[in-house]
Amino acid sequence: MYDAIAVGTDGSENAQEAVERAVNLAREHDAELHVITVVNTARYGEPALSSHELVLNELEDRANRQLDAISEYGTEAGVRVVTRCFHGDPSEEIVEYARENDVDLIVLGARGRTHPRSTIGSTASRVLQDIDHEVLVV
Repeated sequence: MYDAIAVGTDGSENAQEAVERAVNLAREHDAELHVITVVNTARYGEPALSSHELVLNELEDRANRQLDAISEYGTEAGVRVVTRCFHGDPSEEIVEYARENDVDLIVLGARGRTHPRSTIGSTASRVLQDIDHEVLVV
């Protein structure tokens, strides 16, 4: 049923649950798993000062370490994994990537790091509004 599944992650607990669900679904459907993380430059802005650049570089390094760990986890589960790290607005980047890569299903955590107490976070909410693909919110 699914050939390509995308999962967005920010490293939060909910995102980890989404990753686990996406890996299981990819294994069940023999689908390729696209793992996406976004350094939120919509929140921090593009670097103009060296201190801003250092913060963004650290965020990108952390994101890439997370992607490496998820890739290893997925590969050990027998799943083909593609990882991507973008800069920008998370919901916009996830939607654009899903459209450009013919993703059949997007898996997201209900809440991320910025709104841990809300029922559904802003990224998941905006992705649900902006795309006509199937979306599973975990």
